[in-house]
Amino acid sequence: MSSKVRKTIIAGNWKMHKTVAEAQALAEAVLQGVAKELAGEALPDIILCPTYVSLPAVLNVVNAPDGKTANKQNCFVGAQNMEHRDSGAFTGEIAPGMLTHLGVTHVILGHSERRQFFGETNQGVNLKTKAALAHKLVPIVCVGETLDEREGGLTDQVIRRQVAAAVEDLSAEEVAKIVVAYEPVWAIGTGKNCESPEANRVCKMIRSTINELYGTSVADGIPVLYGGSVKGSTIDEQMAQSDIDGALVGGASLKAEEFLPIIKGGAKRLKLMATKA
Repeated sequence: MSSKVRKTIIAGNWKMHKTVAEAQALAEAVLQGVAKELAGEALPDIILCPTYVSLPAVLNVVNAPDGKTANKQNCFVGAQNMEHRDSGAFTGEIAPGMLTHLGVTHVILGHSERRQFFGETNQGVNLKTKAALAHKLVPIVCVGETLDEREGGLTDQVIRRQVAAAVEDLSAEEVAKIVVAYEPVWAIGTGKNCESPEANRVCKMIRSTINELYGTSVADGIPVLYGGSVKGSTIDEQMAQSDIDGALVGGASLKAEEFLPIIKGGAKRLKLMATKA
């Protein structure tokens, strides 16, 4: 691992699941479980990313002044997407300022499902990344190759291009504030999992790409997450890797009993880092 301490982050992307009531109940169950099962332990940053309509309810859970939940300074709420423009005649879109007004702190950008089903481009991800930073939101920028690209030996080329495009025209200070998530498209929601050493190799390559563009001091501090059918049974091996700093979790984040073991894996990584410090 780098001598520079990077954040450990466990983010749950709830996608188009959960009513408002269900999202509130899930947030409560997750935080209460963390408070009970990880009491007194150092926690990773926990980011809950519900649908737009559930953001206020989940924020209320995270901000509630009760004693039943986890150390809330480690828990944040993120959006799953946003428009890059501040306002205008863009029916159905959500502006970054609307998110910050609610109290949202993070936003997922460039997820493969947005690229695949809604035509998002590298250029669009770059515009959204700039807008997120301008509104003091932490962008979780997703990159990943398709199965055809992997089988064609194009993984590194595709990932480097996506990373470079996402940070184009950003200052080193701005890039230092982002989070990158490596999500191989062929492993998202398929039950297939990229083997940990290979996931780590790609995460390391992501960091080396940023190093080439902005230098070691920036690259060494950026958290790089892995996402793609992450489960409780895979998290410990993933968190033991040198360049995987956390996880962006899909399906396994929809049930507290499945998400909690992954959060525990993040806590174990913090212990491992402490012993190596």
